[in-house]
Amino acid sequence: MRARPDSDLIVILCTAPDEVTAATLARGLVETRLCACVNAISPMKSFYRWQGKIEADTEVQLVIKTQHSRFDDVAAWLKANHPYDVPEIIALPAERVSHDYLEWAIGETS
Repeated sequence: MRARPDSDLIVILCTAPDEVTAATLARGLVETRLCACVNAISPMKSFYRWQGKIEADTEVQLVIKTQHSRFDDVAAWLKANHPYDVPEIIALPAERVSHDYLEWAIGETS
């Protein structure tokens, strides 16, 4: 089932430098009802260019599930609470979501 356009579910990707930070961010997002659920996947190796140098770091991938309408609030909260100067905040549409999960997620983020 697909939700109404104003309540579509999205998945936001955000990396954290370690498991403690990931847990703090995940708990904060859920406690504030900005998202229904956060998965913290660890370890993960990230390769990127920062200040002219190629970096390779072990990070934790956060997979954040929320409503499309909450994206700006989630992004602002992450920017205010994340230790990185430029945190990864990438939203992907959840093309198909089971009715029960969607209803639960909307209830948790409304």
